[in-house]
Amino acid sequence: MFNIRVYGILLGPDKSVLVADEFIRGGYYTKFPGGGLEFGEGTRDCLKREFKEEMDLEVNIAGHIYTTDFFQLSAFNPSHQIISIYYFVHALEPIKVPLRNKPFDFDEAQLKIYEKTGEIETFRFIPWNEFSEEKITLPIDKVVTGIVKSGF
Repeated sequence: MFNIRVYGILLGPDKSVLVADEFIRGGYYTKFPGGGLEFGEGTRDCLKREFKEEMDLEVNIAGHIYTTDFFQLSAFNPSHQIISIYYFVHALEPIKVPLRNKPFDFDEAQLKIYEKTGEIETFRFIPWNEFSEEKITLPIDKVVTGIVKSGF
């Protein structure tokens, strides 16, 4: 079974990189914003929907960066192979959600959401000079980090 994921790389005005810090099923993950492709949806529409759902942010999808070209097993379902597609995105409006300054800086309201859903997330920018594969959790995201840092 294939699990197709679509992620966006949003650069801040100072070339910082937007990441999502997630606490899912007891695990901490720093990843790029995005999520799962739904049946009947194109990859660009998926990414627009994910940014709207997660951040209430309208985005423009720019150039394709990378599509997974190696086998990656899902961290959450051992019967699924992950295929991830990455694009650069540009915000079409100011970011409204709170941006954090440190990883996994969840407030009390978010922790209550975790008790009900088993997952929460928050967002922050990593400064370009600190942005590296070591700051990112997921294996495919690490590959993309290297691509973005090298300027293709």
